[in-house]
Amino acid sequence: MSVLNGKKVLLGVTAGIAAYKTANLVRLFIKSGAEVKVVMTPASKDFVTPLTLSTLSKNPVNSTFYDSEDENELWNNHVELGLWADLMIIAPATANTLSKMTNGTCNNLLLATYLSAKCPVYFAPAMDLDMYKHPSTKTSFDKLQSFGNIMIPSTSGELASGLVGEGRMAEPEDIIDFIEKDIVSKLPLRGKKVLITAGPTYEAIDPVRFIGNHSSGKMGFEIAKTAANLGAEVFLVSGPSHQSVKHSFIKRIDVKSAQEMYEACHKYYNDVDVAILSAAVADYRPKNVASQKIKKKEAALSIELEPTQDILKSLGEIKKNQLLVGFALETNNEEENAKSKIKRKNLDMIVLNSLRDKGAGFATDTNKITIIDVDFSKKEFALKSKKEVSKDIINEIIQKLNA
Repeated sequence: MSVLNGKKVLLGVTAGIAAYKTANLVRLFIKSGAEVKVVMTPASKDFVTPLTLSTLSKNPVNSTFYDSEDENELWNNHVELGLWADLMIIAPATANTLSKMTNGTCNNLLLATYLSAKCPVYFAPAMDLDMYKHPSTKTSFDKLQSFGNIMIPSTSGELASGLVGEGRMAEPEDIIDFIEKDIVSKLPLRGKKVLITAGPTYEAIDPVRFIGNHSSGKMGFEIAKTAANLGAEVFLVSGPSHQSVKHSFIKRIDVKSAQEMYEACHKYYNDVDVAILSAAVADYRPKNVASQKIKKKEAALSIELEPTQDILKSLGEIKKNQLLVGFALETNNEEENAKSKIKRKNLDMIVLNSLRDKGAGFATDTNKITIIDVDFSKKEFALKSKKEVSKDIINEIIQKLNA
């Protein structure tokens, strides 16, 4: 999954021959999972039609403040467009538009939207060689970047005039790649490796039966997605779960038993910066596993159980510089049990939730948590979706990493 997935992208198109490339650029943004809206300068419609871009973006394309032929038409709100976007890109960015952006000239909807944008703004210059080399253009490049705008460099090649040199707008694939890399470089968990466990474990009784629990894995998977979206390389060790995830930063390792999860965690633990153990690991397993299906009989069946290895405690015992986060799902004496777990297992923090809280626990889409620190300071959160809860957890971890 691209880091552009779910992003709101505002594409500004100006009047350069490279405008024909914007059709493919819109398509690639959509393919990356972004939502796209397009604003055009009036003159750019001579190079690519609004119909093409509206069809590809699945959104109306605006080029004027209002439709002069429709007296009932509402104005196109440039402020609303500028605030809507997570990022704005002007491509192609002609010498004319770049100069206006530099000087705050505001004589069309695109420029008004640019001046209203609160998000990162990228620009991809496109012009002929002599224009590209002109000192005034260089001044525009420097000033726009000093304002915080991000330049996507032009490439060299054959230009519309027949000259060969700098000034070609970067190809759509390269623009997407540039923006993705720029976003990743600024993410708070970039360069961090995170181990996350999720779901239940199944402990075999015989070839067809097992001891397990009701964990769905939703919480762990949401934590994995949030961490990956913030730049982390994630190792997701999952017990049996119907949850799915597609993200280029997430490596999923599927296991069944507590022993398999133990081995997987120890395989990756030494190389990670953070370990978040949200899985509901079985505390006991059958001491003897039948090789054949146990037949039903009238007499009662007794199964001798033995403890599984305590994964969280074992990681706490070998912890070096890792930030170790545990989970506690309790039914009584919640806070006391969670604090005891912090000390016994050498944790840096624990995420506590109680089955007594409505909407919390297994197989729900919501959760209500309290995060308790190693010094027993605590922070309580309201009932939220597990996606939002995952953000609260990761934000607390980021604060600890930056402390």
